[in-house]
Amino acid sequence: MNIVVFSKRWARARHIELGHPLVLSAALLCSGIFLGGAFYAGAHWRSAPSAVVGPVASTSDLQQQEQQIHSMRLQLDEQLADLAARVGQVNAQMLRLNALGKRLTEMAHLDKGEFNFDAPPAQGGPEIEAGFDVNGDMHQTSEAAGQLGDVLERLQAQLIDRERQMVILETFITARQLTKLAVPTGTPLFGSYISSEFGRRVDPFTGILAFHPGVDLAASEGALVHSVAPGVVTWAGERAGYGQLVEINHGNGYVTRYAHNSRVLVHVGDKVNKGQSVSQVGSTGRSTGPHLHFEVIKNGQTVNPISYLAG
Repeated sequence: MNIVVFSKRWARARHIELGHPLVLSAALLCSGIFLGGAFYAGAHWRSAPSAVVGPVASTSDLQQQEQQIHSMRLQLDEQLADLAARVGQVNAQMLRLNALGKRLTEMAHLDKGEFNFDAPPAQGGPEIEAGFDVNGDMHQTSEAAGQLGDVLERLQAQLIDRERQMVILETFITARQLTKLAVPTGTPLFGSYISSEFGRRVDPFTGILAFHPGVDLAASEGALVHSVAPGVVTWAGERAGYGQLVEINHGNGYVTRYAHNSRVLVHVGDKVNKGQSVSQVGSTGRSTGPHLHFEVIKNGQTVNPISYLAG
């Protein structure tokens, strides 16, 4: 095989035969130089720093994400522990309210059906483990937190119901206690004796039978007269037949009167307590001597004070 080469230097065409030994040697030398350069370039490219930039950056991102997930798990565990502590506190408060309500209900002899503190608070739902592994599944931790939140919500609703019952119970007991206190009980005059009883008797001034609306308690002039129940003074002064009179309204239909006093110690509108001094014994009005005329009126009707004096 011949190769024709044209050259200005030679000014003519020259023929090169490939089979010539010199030509073959030159071709082999050029091929070796080309292959060596290619091998060196490939090795240099593989060892270049730019080849590892991509994998190093990806590993750093993964490590940062793992740290963020770990931090989120720790925060969820802390929130879960706080929530569990709140559930325990509310449950303890519920138990105290139940115990107090039950005791008050028994003391007041109330119907347990109306104020039911015996029945335990209604509870339900799946079991929740007390602890959670930090390396555990965050979905399970979040689900447990939601379940504890539901338990806390139910306990708070029950707590509100128990507090409502306690308020009603307190109001009921207070009203009943006030009603009990408003009932006239005890004697208004210590160291006295009954000189005239309630009912029909011979009138000391006319000598004929007449109705006596109270009892007379004989005592020395100036002895202190006490209210037999708390109330409000509705009369304090002179009144026909009664002389110096003190009248007290105790509520619930009860009124008491203290008559024939020598001195009145209260004024209309005054609030008085049980046992408070309201007047002093005298003999004013229609009276034959120092004594206290004591009346009890219930729902507008005069009643015998003896049972109240005994109380």
